[in-house]
Amino acid sequence: MLKITEIFFSLQGEARDAGRPTVFIRLTGCPLRCTYCDSEYAFFGGEWMHFDDILAETARHPARHVCVTGGEPLAQKRCLQLLEQLCDAGYAVSLETSGAIDVSPVDERVSRVVDLKTPDSGEADRNLWSNLGTLGPHDQLKFVICSRGDYEWAREQITGRSLADLCEVLVSPAWGQQDPTQLAEWVLADGLPVRMQLQLHKLLWGDEPGK
Repeated sequence: MLKITEIFFSLQGEARDAGRPTVFIRLTGCPLRCTYCDSEYAFFGGEWMHFDDILAETARHPARHVCVTGGEPLAQKRCLQLLEQLCDAGYAVSLETSGAIDVSPVDERVSRVVDLKTPDSGEADRNLWSNLGTLGPHDQLKFVICSRGDYEWAREQITGRSLADLCEVLVSPAWGQQDPTQLAEWVLADGLPVRMQLQLHKLLWGDEPGK
């Protein structure tokens, strides 16, 4: 069993599959408290669900893409079993994780979207840098940028660690904190080898949960 906050059908709002109809499975709980978190409602509560019920609810929706998210989904150890079962069921599966927990045990069929925490997140000291050694072209690294200082820190990591050689690198402005146009201009000025993204779901529906 896993404690689940919500299972819903929407458009993927970010990362490589932005715009794609996707079933989201949001697990409850997170050991981090990032300043820009937009899913604090998933920290507590939720309902325990059997794996069979999770897969049955997932199958009710017309999508072959599934995103397992949180909170921090890997904080529940049985998340690894759910990821495996989803892959076995034929879904294209992505995992949104903070990068503060070891991602190496995750099924290799899963696209791991690892959020490297910037200084303004308040959780940069939680980054598990050994995770970088496990990533490949199937995976993605994400930086949420809150300020110019965050951008310069991210730029240093991206160039100094040659992160674009490991996998696709994404940068996005923190909603309500960093001006998107300004971030775009910084990326272009530096020729940074990243994909800039905006949170499509927020542009369409705001901060409404389950969207």
